[in-house]
Amino acid sequence: MRVTVIGDRFIWSSFFKEALEKYLSPIVGKLTYATKDENWPDVPLVSDDEIGEFVGDPSEIAELSKGSDVIVTHLAPISRAVLEASKNLQIIGCCRGGPVNINVAAANQRKIAVVNAPGRNSQTVVEFTLGLILTECRGISRAHCALADGVWRGDLYRYDRAGRELNGQTIGLIGFGIIARMLVPYLKSFQMRVLVYDPYVAAEQIAAFGVDHSDLDTLLKSSDVISMHARATPETRGMIGGKEFRRMKPGAYFINTARGSLVDESALYAALKEGRLAGAALDTFSTEPPPEDWPLLKLDNVTLTPHIAGSSREAARRGVESVVSDIAGFFIGKPLEHCVNPVVLNENLCRKTPLIE
Repeated sequence: MRVTVIGDRFIWSSFFKEALEKYLSPIVGKLTYATKDENWPDVPLVSDDEIGEFVGDPSEIAELSKGSDVIVTHLAPISRAVLEASKNLQIIGCCRGGPVNINVAAANQRKIAVVNAPGRNSQTVVEFTLGLILTECRGISRAHCALADGVWRGDLYRYDRAGRELNGQTIGLIGFGIIARMLVPYLKSFQMRVLVYDPYVAAEQIAAFGVDHSDLDTLLKSSDVISMHARATPETRGMIGGKEFRRMKPGAYFINTARGSLVDESALYAALKEGRLAGAALDTFSTEPPPEDWPLLKLDNVTLTPHIAGSSREAARRGVESVVSDIAGFFIGKPLEHCVNPVVLNENLCRKTPLIE
């Protein structure tokens, strides 16, 4: 069986091969590989009119994948042209939660299954989010930056510039998916009151986590810290703008490890510049990387990181294990754990004879 493996500098092609030899080779026999490693994250992701957030040349991937039965990747562009060039292709494994770099509609037309790895970096993002909250509320990053520049900021011990403890504060979570839900026990360990706004989750489901269901206006007015966890959709684009920042509690902190498109960054800048918010910590931006003259880069009361909340060694390995074990299951007719286009599975699994019983 031929497998196209496209890795990068976070999920190495060697990780894929190790897992393929462990899970798939015992089922199908000898594997042959067509391999490529891209330079992400040293180069930024790009998008086009067909697919999003990818790295690599689709024409090169199309040539590489000719004759392959399986493609495994993290961020390679799997466009319609790639699928049309891959006449033998049966299944694609993508090590991310949202496989926007794959033309799933075109895969459906060719009856090609696509498996992904939802939640592979959930723990990673949870820990990073908590780190950003602590960093911003206690002024850790600005104290470090000043000291690195040779400035001893003893003034940060002054009462009017001192940070805030998390203990006893109210935090508002906007969006209540897996990451927000996993974050709750960590927040409760600080004795924080947790408010949740998510119109797509029933109030009783939210209450089951021991947190308080809230409308958006109440959450904005009541929270000392607000953390974004909503999905990026046309409906949520710019959902936090000038009106929402004006409704926030004076002196609140704003955290975003979700997506930059959720926030009107000009309005956030104004709220920080004018002192309505005490601070903000952002890991995602509407344009990545942001331009050098981006106003938020010039503020003292903001912590910025280059979209690395989902980066951990454990997350890289976890994603590979998830998709490759699903691919192995596919070839023995086993129900898949994570398939983004299950509409193709019945026909695929019915027309194939399992290689082993």
